[in-house]
Amino acid sequence: MKKPLIGVAGSTFNTINKLNESVEKIFVNTDYIRCVEEAGGTPIILPLVYDNEMIKKQVSICDGILMCGGLDANPMYYNEEPHQKLGWVNTTLDEYQIQVIKATLDIDKPLLAICRGHQLLNVACGGSLYQDLCQVPRETLKHKQDARRHEYCHEVNISQNSKLGKILGENAFVNSFHHQAIKDLGENLSITAVANDGIAEAIEMKERKFVLGVQWHPECMALYYNNMMNIFKEFIQNCN
Repeated sequence: MKKPLIGVAGSTFNTINKLNESVEKIFVNTDYIRCVEEAGGTPIILPLVYDNEMIKKQVSICDGILMCGGLDANPMYYNEEPHQKLGWVNTTLDEYQIQVIKATLDIDKPLLAICRGHQLLNVACGGSLYQDLCQVPRETLKHKQDARRHEYCHEVNISQNSKLGKILGENAFVNSFHHQAIKDLGENLSITAVANDGIAEAIEMKERKFVLGVQWHPECMALYYNNMMNIFKEFIQNCN
């Protein structure tokens, strides 16, 4: 059986060459690639492009799209001024990845969005973010763990009538590496998992074939815990 082609949206970083010139490069962490491969997909990296028609073409040739973790989103996309604790942003990358998400939703391709991707999915649908967890009007858990990336940090409680609930059950222990979180929920999205402090840990678009965002990093846990690999397997199955 043909393995589905999974477009993994690339991020950017800059290096300095021998002429002391700044050179921008595209990258994806190998954990994402390995998980797609182990789950039965064929991963390809989608480089940042600037033309919307080209973005639509990128999405159209793929059977599913994976959005990865990374930098903070520029708050201009949800009509806010920057908070003092806003981290590094790359507006060009934000624009590209938001357009990838919109193009994916427009033609109902399966979408798995992780950490930053989960937050960008909400922003692309008109939602907003807490720019830092200090803005949450209640006490929150530690969401940026001081531990190896595959280790548990906290528990999440999952809606049983959700796609994630069918994969993981009523609850799961997850890792955590974020200082931002969903504030106002985007259009047509539902929160389907929360931490014990009420922070949104998963969102879904229920009328679509497969649209799932998770705040944690299952790609770091999947080679250690089968339940996290099952997220990727379910995603890939929906891409067939």
